[in-house]
Amino acid sequence: MSASQNRIPVTIITGFLGAGKSSLLNRILKDPATSDTAVIINEFGEVGIDNLLVESSGDTLVQLSNGCLCCTVRGELVDTLASLMDAMQTGRMTPIRRVVIETTGLADPAPVMQSVMGHPVMAQSFELDGVITVVDAVNGCSTLERHVEAVKQVAVADRLIVSKTSMATSEQLLDLHARLDRLNPRAVRMDADAPEAATALVLQNGLYDPATKIADVDRWLRDEMASSHHAHDHHHHHDHGHHHHHDVNRHGADIRSFSILHDRPVDPAAIEMFVDLLRSAHGEKLLRMKAIVALSDNPDRPLVLHGVQSIFHPPQRLAAWPEGSDRRTRMVLITQDLPEEFVADLFAAFTGTPRVDRPDRAALEDNPLAVPGLRM
Repeated sequence: MSASQNRIPVTIITGFLGAGKSSLLNRILKDPATSDTAVIINEFGEVGIDNLLVESSGDTLVQLSNGCLCCTVRGELVDTLASLMDAMQTGRMTPIRRVVIETTGLADPAPVMQSVMGHPVMAQSFELDGVITVVDAVNGCSTLERHVEAVKQVAVADRLIVSKTSMATSEQLLDLHARLDRLNPRAVRMDADAPEAATALVLQNGLYDPATKIADVDRWLRDEMASSHHAHDHHHHHDHGHHHHHDVNRHGADIRSFSILHDRPVDPAAIEMFVDLLRSAHGEKLLRMKAIVALSDNPDRPLVLHGVQSIFHPPQRLAAWPEGSDRRTRMVLITQDLPEEFVADLFAAFTGTPRVDRPDRAALEDNPLAVPGLRM
C-alpha cells in the first residue's frame, strides 16, 4: 500500500460569511457514507453557535474558536489533527476515514491548506483531498469586490458550490459566473440545491494540485510556507510558550466579531423588531449574524436566526435545545464599521435590559435615531 493510501484525506469547506457552509455540511453529514468522518469547525468569535447546529455523530465534532484559522488558532488546528491521530492509534477513538474542516468565513484558506500540506508531521498522516468553496449567488460579486479573503477562497477551490440561486436575479447569476470563470475556470461547479450536493461524493476531489489553479494560488501557498517557517524559527529562539502566529493585518481593523448573551427569554415581537431595525438601517455593515434565541412563548424550543447583510433566512424553531447546551440566548455578529456598543444598546432597548442613559423600546419604536451612535 502506498504512503498516500495510508493517509487520511482532509477536505476543507470554505466560503465567505453567510454563504451557506454549515447548511451544506449538515446536508452532507446526513449521508450514511460520512458516519466515520471527523468534523472540525472554526468560528471567529468568543461564543460558538455553529458547533450546536452542525449535526455530527459521536464525539467527532471539534470546535476551534476565539480566533480565525488563518491567524490565532492555526496551531490549534495542527494540535487537533495530532490529537485525532493519537486517539485512533491508542484505541481511544474508533478509526475515521476522513476529516472535514469548516473554516470561518473570514479565513484566508492558504494557511489552513498549508497546515495540512506543508507541516512535516501532519503530512505523514493526512493529505489535502480538495477544497470546496461555497459562494453566495446574491452577495457573491459584491463580496468578491470588497474582500480579498473571498477572492482567495474562490481561486483555490476544486469545487465551487453556488448557494441561494433561487434568490438571485438572472443578472446577478450571469455576473457571478463570469467572475468565477476568471478566478477559477477549472473548478467543478454545482448548485447548492442540487441533490448531488448533499452527498459524501462532493468531499472526494482528489489530491490537491495547485498547478490546476491560477498562478496566484501557488504563490500564496509558497508565501504561507515561508511565513510559517519564519514564525516557527522566531518562536523557537524567542518564545517557547507561544505557538500561534498572528498577522494583525490579515483582516481589516474595521471588521469585528462580538457576542451578545441574554439570560431571560425574549419576547418574539422584540427580537423581530430588533432584527428588522438592524438589517434595514445597517444591513451593509452586517457581514454575518447567527443567533439561537430563547423565546418567552416557548423557552424549550429555541429560535435560530441566520443573516447576511440585509438578507435573513426564515427563522427556524428547533424541536429542542441541543443536548447539553447552555439555554441562554446567544448571538454572534461580525460587522464592518458597526460598533459593538451600538448593537448591544439596541438589543438591550428592545429586551428591556436596563442600561444607563439609553432609550427604551417605546422610544425606539417612535424614533429609531434615539440610540446614541445610530445614523441613518
